[in-house]
Amino acid sequence: MKKWFFFGVLCVLAACQEEKVQTDDDFDKYKEAFVLRLWEMNPGWASSTGFHKYDSVLVVPDKAREEKERQFVQKELEQLSQFQSDKLSEANQIDLKLMRNYLEGSNWDREQLKSGEWNPSNYNVCGGFAEMLGNNYAPLDERLKNFSIRLKHVPAYYEAAKKNIKNPTKEHTQLAIEQNRGGLSVFTTDLPAALEKSKLTAGEKAELLKRSDAAIKAINGFAGWLEKMPNPSPRSFRLGSELYAKKFEFDLQSDKSAKEIYQSALTHKKELHQKMVKISRQIWNKHMGSKPMPKDEYVLVKQLIDQLSLQHTTPENFQKDIEKQIPQLEKFVRDKKLIYLDPKKPLVVRREPDYMAGVAGASISAPGPYDKNGNTYYNVGSMNGWPTEQSESYLREYNDYVLQILNIHEAVPGHYTQLIYSNNSPSIIKSIFGNGAMVEGWAVYTELMMLENGYGNNSPEMWLMYYKWNLRTTCNTILDYSVHNLYFTKEQAMNLLVNEAYQQQAEAEGKWRRATLSQVQLCSYYTGFTEICSLREELMKKQGKAFDLKRFHEKFLSYGSAPVRDIRQMMLGK
Repeated sequence: MKKWFFFGVLCVLAACQEEKVQTDDDFDKYKEAFVLRLWEMNPGWASSTGFHKYDSVLVVPDKAREEKERQFVQKELEQLSQFQSDKLSEANQIDLKLMRNYLEGSNWDREQLKSGEWNPSNYNVCGGFAEMLGNNYAPLDERLKNFSIRLKHVPAYYEAAKKNIKNPTKEHTQLAIEQNRGGLSVFTTDLPAALEKSKLTAGEKAELLKRSDAAIKAINGFAGWLEKMPNPSPRSFRLGSELYAKKFEFDLQSDKSAKEIYQSALTHKKELHQKMVKISRQIWNKHMGSKPMPKDEYVLVKQLIDQLSLQHTTPENFQKDIEKQIPQLEKFVRDKKLIYLDPKKPLVVRREPDYMAGVAGASISAPGPYDKNGNTYYNVGSMNGWPTEQSESYLREYNDYVLQILNIHEAVPGHYTQLIYSNNSPSIIKSIFGNGAMVEGWAVYTELMMLENGYGNNSPEMWLMYYKWNLRTTCNTILDYSVHNLYFTKEQAMNLLVNEAYQQQAEAEGKWRRATLSQVQLCSYYTGFTEICSLREELMKKQGKAFDLKRFHEKFLSYGSAPVRDIRQMMLGK
């Protein structure tokens, strides 16, 4: 009798315990603790989000660190398995999926992709140190003291990096050399300027400069080592179908496979081409006068685009013209009541830092969820030192029409706006594990949305250039998939980009380089764009006249940077 009673008590306690770990309250507590453990494991990432407890820590990527990461992921996956998705709220169900995706993706990267072995550009300390000097999240002297402590470990960091690298690709090796040497200005220029403003003692300054000299030597040593490293049979930069498909799955979290998105892009490319042909025929005489209209449709569109592309800014005024357009975009969005814009969140247009150069010509660096009032930087690539022919080609690509679309994408109401909403999301998980397809897809979606609402006065020239820009988004997917799965040559890629997507030579060359240095990310634009457009169309059908565009935008962004498929689930109540 006593045995049965004791057994029954144990069963009740076990059932209560099992039920306890499945509640939203317990999951919220677990998430909070998980994030703190995540930051302790990844201090550089923590700093970039605005969590500065570990600013003085520089993780040395040695074997001990690798084992620590493996154990961390294994333990967190075990704890995560205690929670049953159907017992949680929809918001927490998405958080659980995001956390599991991150952890399983980390395992896969370490055990299968092994990018730390073949991609030397993974190793670069310059960006983290630059952020410590450039962001005023704490008094300068406090930041410099952390800077100094962190500097001590730079030589060990690069020695560990050398041991990790095996059979690297030529392309990533060259990128690592360029970016590491480009980032030296943080120590040779930015640091001395900061020390002049600081109140550190003479001894503290001397010690900091001594450590900085050692760091400079280590960075230069790493770059020189890469240049001299014997590598007779370098690994191909191409992932191949198996690795590519899996990376697509982890990175984009789409309902569609990489192959399905690629095939969709091929169809969309044809549709865009026909729209461009129709507009080109309508406005040919307006811009080309009595010049005979070519029978070849590709030639027809290309000649008209080339003519319109002559309207562009100068290298000296490129950044200034971008700065001028931001208030105009903000006014249009507010006048049309497209989405709420927070006037208190600053956007700073700046020259792209050297340690970021070599991959994209324009980008956004947003503050993290712990630093919501920090500056958002619009990084603009510089043409300093470019030959005249190269800069002219670049400016024709970013002509007066396209530059406006670029600013919509990067700034208002694109990345800048979306990332502010993401930081205000109730769930920090959705902010720190932001989905690339949602983030890029939103920026691409806003380009179309702005024109749909009258931006550009509905001129056929603006629509033609928009279609060209959207064709670029579409061809990003075609290019990336073709390069890594179908082994596209550079000649095939350039034919796609220049002859079929009407891109300037400089832009096409840059995109080819980007496809050799990244994988899957170029697919995020088209993937997210099509998913958001599909969701909007479904909601419009469901809500009819009750559908409100501003409410849709604000509701969509309120979920943070979650995958579109999960946002769709919540907005449709499925």
